[in-house]
Amino acid sequence: MTVCKIELENFRNIEKCGFEPGEGVNIIYGENAQGKTNLLEAVWMFTGMRSFRGAKDSELVSFGKERASAEIAFFSQGRRQSAELKIKSKRELCKNGVAVKSPAEMAESFPAVVFSPAHLMLVRGGPAERRRFLDTALAQLRPKYAGLLLEYKRALDQRNALLRDAPGHTELFDMFELFERRMAETAAKIINYRLRYIAALNETAPAVYGGLSRGRENLSAAYSFEIPDGGAVEFIISALAESREHDIRTGWTSVGPHRDDLVLSVDSLSARQFGSQGQARSAVLALKIAEAVILGRFSGEKPAALLDDVMSELDAGRQEYILNHIEGWQIFITCCEPETVKRLMGGKAFKMDQGRIIS
Repeated sequence: MTVCKIELENFRNIEKCGFEPGEGVNIIYGENAQGKTNLLEAVWMFTGMRSFRGAKDSELVSFGKERASAEIAFFSQGRRQSAELKIKSKRELCKNGVAVKSPAEMAESFPAVVFSPAHLMLVRGGPAERRRFLDTALAQLRPKYAGLLLEYKRALDQRNALLRDAPGHTELFDMFELFERRMAETAAKIINYRLRYIAALNETAPAVYGGLSRGRENLSAAYSFEIPDGGAVEFIISALAESREHDIRTGWTSVGPHRDDLVLSVDSLSARQFGSQGQARSAVLALKIAEAVILGRFSGEKPAALLDDVMSELDAGRQEYILNHIEGWQIFITCCEPETVKRLMGGKAFKMDQGRIIS
């Protein structure tokens, strides 16, 4: 998938802006608060997803304006296509002149992945951040995965309610096996999906990370919950049974996919505990590029990579790899330093000033 043209009006601080990006690396540079991140945010909205900054739709409209609009031309699925986004009291998205009813309709033809400084929590944050990364990526690939998560949450809520009620009602203890089997059957499916996705990450992310570190460091990903081959359901049932006494005391379930983690290591050491800021940023970037590769293999369309403020806290070697050695992708990079543009061997550079592309 290739973005051919972007036009924005009244989107955050962007009063009116239009430009035609190249098929490779595109640098959008300028001082802080000029609209660089806003531009990437607008492109991301065409995936059918909400703002990657957590903003409400109403917050995307310029102050004092009634509505924001964005138009985009892109080449996908073997043909040139167009899409238009209007944001007023609600969001209206059309593709090729036809209203888009669900995010999945747009994601099929407009795949993208995004990196923002907030994604550093993938390394620095707690397990919930990494589970969210896995679950979001898997739901984009397999719509039925989202249904599994809902099914598991219902089973988890039922067991938690039983844990809280059981101490005063001993007759309820007979229900644990039924609830735990139902929970384990869904949990096993979720864990299997996650394990397969982590295996796919390990096929790509280490190579990207190796390029960033110029071969001096190794990145690996693993799942925190190990299950034996061929016996996932029974193993999880056993784990739930073993934790039951402890869980009754606390009133909540202590084992399962809702507690598991994606373990990231650099040279066999925990990236979260021992990684530097540059290593953490490189690890997240490697995961994001790997996410794009996996999505591209699945959809048949290479996603656009939107990299916001990715250069900060990276040394010159890591920056040079991002600029000149990630080939075969359309990439949008925002940065503040004009010197970065000078190191770009190909691609295009655009200066942004007060919400406008001026060069």
